[in-house]
Amino acid sequence: MADVGSISGAAQALGISNAAASRTLAALEERLNAQLVRRSTRTLHFTQEGATFLARARALLADLADSEAAVNGTALDPSGLLRVSASLSFALRHIAPRLPAYVARYPNVRVHVEVANRYVDLIDNGIDVAIRTREFEPDSNITIRRLGETRRVLAAAPAYLARHGAPAHPRDLEGHALLLYTYANNPNELSLSRGAETIRLPVHGLLESNDGQILRAAALTGLGILVQPAYIVHEDVAQGRLVPVLDAWDLPRLRINIAYPTRKHLSAKVRSFVDFMVEHFAANDFSRKWTGVMEPARAADPGRSPGRPPEPADLARAPTE
Repeated sequence: MADVGSISGAAQALGISNAAASRTLAALEERLNAQLVRRSTRTLHFTQEGATFLARARALLADLADSEAAVNGTALDPSGLLRVSASLSFALRHIAPRLPAYVARYPNVRVHVEVANRYVDLIDNGIDVAIRTREFEPDSNITIRRLGETRRVLAAAPAYLARHGAPAHPRDLEGHALLLYTYANNPNELSLSRGAETIRLPVHGLLESNDGQILRAAALTGLGILVQPAYIVHEDVAQGRLVPVLDAWDLPRLRINIAYPTRKHLSAKVRSFVDFMVEHFAANDFSRKWTGVMEPARAADPGRSPGRPPEPADLARAPTE
């Protein structure tokens, strides 16, 4: 019922009548002495007790599935629905392009990608694996495995720099239009370091967004200087669509982890995806690429003058890394 949103949908999935499904729910609520859902004419809403019971039940069922997988063939043959959570930027660049290879390797796994720029509770939301950019998980029930590391960089389109010039020092940013990510730690402060010198600047964005792709699209049109992880803008810089500024200065770096609920028996589908992503990052040497000095395009695109904004096709162009 939680997955299909209605008693009738649950009844159909279970192959029973609507009346039988309603009686089963009522019997469960009576046994627990708690109301699990609130019913209206068209929809059902979980009560707090219902949401808590659902989360615990899902965890127990997952543990049961993991235990069964440990002693039967599914431990060697990943199968079932794999629920993956990641930011939109990461999903576009490093999950969606790799899914054909993953599915070809593991044809019995179905993948559901849940885009979330905020960190969601994995257990409460039934997430199998999630990509996170933080040092550690406060929940001891979550296991993390490191994928890599990335710098956060400042970059702007050639058209913007042609109009406004490039800042030569961090304090020059006060006179520039900034494009800021609101879910960053301290989004209204930039802490830039060069050697032993650190400068902290209060900042406000001309454009602020909770999604890095909005900021990237705005930067490509010449609206301002964005502040984003290198993994989002690496190809744009390499192709000359964006130009790094103040690249000798470092912002706090981000550690990229893959996180999953801690279990005694890790399911084959989770293990397969974790290993697949670790292999992908190692094969492409992303940490080295994303933590070094950004390499701008070696030559200008002959089809575009430096001050001309990118074409729509450029905005939609997906990385091939």
